[in-house]
Amino acid sequence: MQAISVQQPWAFAIARGGKTVSNQSLPTAYRGPLLIHASMRVDLTACDSPLVRAAGWDPHDPLATIGAVIALAELDDVCSSGVLDSACGCGPWARPEAHHWRLGSVRALPRPIVALGRADPWVPMPALVAEVRAMFSAAAAPDRCP
Repeated sequence: MQAISVQQPWAFAIARGGKTVSNQSLPTAYRGPLLIHASMRVDLTACDSPLVRAAGWDPHDPLATIGAVIALAELDDVCSSGVLDSACGCGPWARPEAHHWRLGSVRALPRPIVALGRADPWVPMPALVAEVRAMFSAAAAPDRCP
């Protein structure tokens, strides 16, 4: 499993609002589970973006936090058409001149998990991965109260 740190409110838009593209400066050969970490930096100008507002941006939502893992996605593909100055079908979230990491099966965590991130893609500590898995397992378990 790998992880990326994304500035808010973009991380929120991935976790809650259907942002299925993460704009990155480099491509990757990795495909598979990807933790979405909300970095300690906030893009204040993006908070007024029509796309972010349409995604339901709410600074009071627990997933609007910073410095925490807030979602799990699948990195399905990487489109480098934007970098090659070609048109692509990656949608409104895709920035020109960026590699578009296409995210699928995005699941917001039931609650954020405080963690340190990194500027480049990173491999999360096993304890963090175990906590994410346990959180999803507990959320999927049937209620056992009589």
